[in-house]
Amino acid sequence: MKKHWIKALTLAATAGVFMTFTGCGPSSSSDGASSSSSKKSSTLLVWEDKDKGSGIKAAAAAFGKENNVKVKIVEKEYAGQLEKLRLDGPAGTGPDVITIPGDQIGTAVTEGLLKPLTVSKATQKLYTDSAMESQIVKGKVYGLPKAVETTILYYNKKLVSEADLPKTTEEWYTFSKEQRAKGKYGLLALWDQIYYAQGVFSGYGGYIFGKDSKGNFDAKDIGLNNSGSVDAANYVSKFYKEGLFPKGIIGDKGINVLDSLFTEGKAAAVISGPWNFEPYKKAGIDYGVVELPELENGKHMGSFIGVKSYNVSSYSKNADLAEKFVKYLTNAKNSKVRYQKTSEVPAVKSLAESDLVKKDVNASAVALQSQHAELTPNITEMDQVWTPANNALQVVDTGKSTAKKALDSAVSQINSAIKAADNK
Repeated sequence: MKKHWIKALTLAATAGVFMTFTGCGPSSSSDGASSSSSKKSSTLLVWEDKDKGSGIKAAAAAFGKENNVKVKIVEKEYAGQLEKLRLDGPAGTGPDVITIPGDQIGTAVTEGLLKPLTVSKATQKLYTDSAMESQIVKGKVYGLPKAVETTILYYNKKLVSEADLPKTTEEWYTFSKEQRAKGKYGLLALWDQIYYAQGVFSGYGGYIFGKDSKGNFDAKDIGLNNSGSVDAANYVSKFYKEGLFPKGIIGDKGINVLDSLFTEGKAAAVISGPWNFEPYKKAGIDYGVVELPELENGKHMGSFIGVKSYNVSSYSKNADLAEKFVKYLTNAKNSKVRYQKTSEVPAVKSLAESDLVKKDVNASAVALQSQHAELTPNITEMDQVWTPANNALQVVDTGKSTAKKALDSAVSQINSAIKAADNK
C-alpha cells in the first residue's frame, strides 16, 4: 500500500467472514452484478494507477480494436480509487475497471462495489498463490492481480557501500549514531505507521489478526497489544527518542520528509517500496536495494505483501466486456509488457520466476523480502485498525505514553469500532 498502507509471494491468506450488507450497489441481484437491462456504453473507462498508464496503453488499443470498443485510460492514485467509486459509481460517471490494493477488497465486496468474476481454476493458477488469494472472498473471485509489492531497503551507494552495509537493525542503530555525529542520517523508516512497523512487530511475535481453524482472519483475535507487540513498539521508539529519526518523520507528512532526506543525499538508507524505484532514480540517487535486515533478536524483519488488482465495478454498464478486459490485461503476455514499462513486479507466477525478473536487482529484492512477508489482511475489520494503531505508535515514539498503555487503548478502540460497524 503506497502511502497507506498502504499501499504484494509466499504466504497465502484467505478472506475472512464479512457482515451482511444491503442497500449498496446498483443491483438487487445476489452477486452485485449490474443489471443486464442497463444501456451499454461504447467506451470502457479504466482507472489505472498514477504514472502507470503506459503499461497498459498498447493492450488497451489492441483490445479496443478486437472488440470494437474505445478503451479510455484515466490515471488516479490507486489507494483512493475505491473512495471515488462510492461517489462516481451511483452518479453514473464511474469507471468500468479499477485498480485497488488487495486489503480493500473485503470492504469493497461488503459494500457491493465489485462485480464477481467467472475465473477458471486454470486461470487462477497463473498467479502466485498469495496474490490470487487476495482476490477471493467466500469462494468468489472479485478481481485478478496485476502486481505485487512489499517494502525493501534502499541505500545510497555514495554514503554506504554494499560491502559495509549493516545487516541487522542493531548495526543500523550504531551506524545511524555515527551518521548523526556527521550531521546526516543513517537508516530512516516510517515506524510510526503500522504498515511499516508491522515488519518489526511480526519478528517479536506481534500480529494484527490471528486466524481461525480454517485459515481465515479472525477479527476477534487481535495481537497488537500482546507482549511481542509491546517489545516491538519499545524497540522502534528508541530510534525516535534518541534523535536518529528527525521529528518531522512522524505523522502524515513523514513520508515526504523521508523521501526528501534520501533524495537530497542526507540519509544513507530508507525503508520504502517499489513505488520509489523510478522517483529515486529520477532524483539522481545512485541507490542499491536489498531485503530488510534482521532484528536485534535474530528474527528477520517481516513486511506486508501488497497486491494490486484489476476489478470490475458493479456499476459498469459493460460488465461482461470489462471482465473480459481484466482477464486480457492480466494474462502473461500483457503482464510482461506492463512489467517492462512500469517495473512493477508481476503477479503472474511464470514471470515472477523467469530470468527476466530474476536478473532485475530491484525485482529480486522484492522477491527475496516476500519470503518473509505476509498478506495484508483483506477483511473489512482491517479498516478499523490503521488509525488507532498509528496513533498508538506515534504517542509512544514521542514519549507521550508507554507502549503497553498506548497499544491497549488502540486495541480497545479497534474492538469498539468493529462492534459499531457490525451493529449498523
